[in-house]
Amino acid sequence: MLSQQKHPRTELTISFEFFPPNTDEGAEKLAATARELALLKPKYFSVTYGAGGSTQARTLKAVLDLRAAGHAAAPHISCIGSTRASLRETLQQYKDSGIRHVVALRGDLPSGTASAGEFHYANELVAFIRAEFGSHFHIEIAAYPEYHPQARSALDDLKNFKRKADAGADSAITQYFYNADCYYHFIEQCEKMGVTIPIVPGIMPIGRFSQLARFSDACGAEIPRWIRKKLEGYGDDTDAIRAFGLDVVTRLCEDLLKAGAPGLHFYTMNQSALTTEIWKRLGL
Repeated sequence: MLSQQKHPRTELTISFEFFPPNTDEGAEKLAATARELALLKPKYFSVTYGAGGSTQARTLKAVLDLRAAGHAAAPHISCIGSTRASLRETLQQYKDSGIRHVVALRGDLPSGTASAGEFHYANELVAFIRAEFGSHFHIEIAAYPEYHPQARSALDDLKNFKRKADAGADSAITQYFYNADCYYHFIEQCEKMGVTIPIVPGIMPIGRFSQLARFSDACGAEIPRWIRKKLEGYGDDTDAIRAFGLDVVTRLCEDLLKAGAPGLHFYTMNQSALTTEIWKRLGL
């Protein structure tokens, strides 16, 4: 059991992540997806943020559109390449719009950009938000059970996570994974270091293998060999990939919830079908 993660089922934090659309058609599709997933009564929808704030305007619009439709929304906000003034302005916009939940990240510099700006690490962003806005925002941070791909060592990554938590974070969302043991081990290590905030596992439904492999190679999330070989073996058989993926991810979610995970955060890719089917299979 995960001692500090155990919560009654009524307190499960279920959330869904979107990326900001860049066309009117994409915005209409996202609105329809949000309506469908809202039937599952998530705690909130989060909206991602491009490298160096490159999608800032689209992220803001997507978040405000979700709010206007009656959904709780949490924008991602990254500090790399930003100034204190620009971050203060962005956060004030969110506060003025009634947003009380943010996902604070270091982020990445856009290609070809030389300056990291006034911030270098996510713990600095968390501390800045707390200093400027007090307790107004619920602050989520990122966690990496398989460790950040740029971390010098596992211990360094754990220390970085503790710094973010200690700076004033309320809870965390993990990078997606398919090996539950990495999550259990990560939680145990965090507990030993005195980190007590809820750490919600990130869940990536499997729809297309080529897309999943590309994402996983980029973010350092391991696809276990047996899963990769099965998916490769299905070739272009989309139905077989989806059926196998639904079985694998549903079983993963079942194991995590039984072990005491405080919730699930689904990376939806702006699609509702796979997430909804997993939800139904879990009996949530």
